[in-house]
Amino acid sequence: MGGKRESLLPTLQAIQEEHGYVPDEQVGELASALGITKAEVYAVASFYGQFKFNPPGRHSVKVCAGTACHVKGSALVLDEWSRLLGIEPGQTTSDGAFDLDRVACIGCCSVAPAVMVDGEVCGCMNSAEVRAVFNEVSARDELASRAAGREGASADEGAGADDGTSADEDAGRGADDAG
Repeated sequence: MGGKRESLLPTLQAIQEEHGYVPDEQVGELASALGITKAEVYAVASFYGQFKFNPPGRHSVKVCAGTACHVKGSALVLDEWSRLLGIEPGQTTSDGAFDLDRVACIGCCSVAPAVMVDGEVCGCMNSAEVRAVFNEVSARDELASRAAGREGASADEGAGADDGTSADEDAGRGADDAG
């Protein structure tokens, strides 16, 4: 049994790597394979900050709770992110757009309070800055979504064209021919 327990952490890490988090069904399978309870697996996994139990969002928000950030108001910054996203730290929005975490330190004490959004550091944060970053990320998402929708529509429209020209080019040619 000791040898099996030694594989608990590496197996949890492999599961997290594969899925981006540790799904409950995987916890059950792992517990069964190791001959331990799900509670024992969760007890070990929840001890380590590296393991997540919810699917990650498309955008990851990490609010620093280190000493410098804490002293400069990171709790208020975290509260503002929670309010905007409608989730608590450790959760993912229902649409899968954002996940929110409180982290021990991101090493950016000189720009406290600091937040890391999709790996990019945002410093000297306050409620207004949180809203600005949130709006910027959301706007980029909306543009990307629209662009993806246009690409799909363009591919569908172009599928029936014999000569590879678009409807706009055909309309422009007709106007030139008429004059």
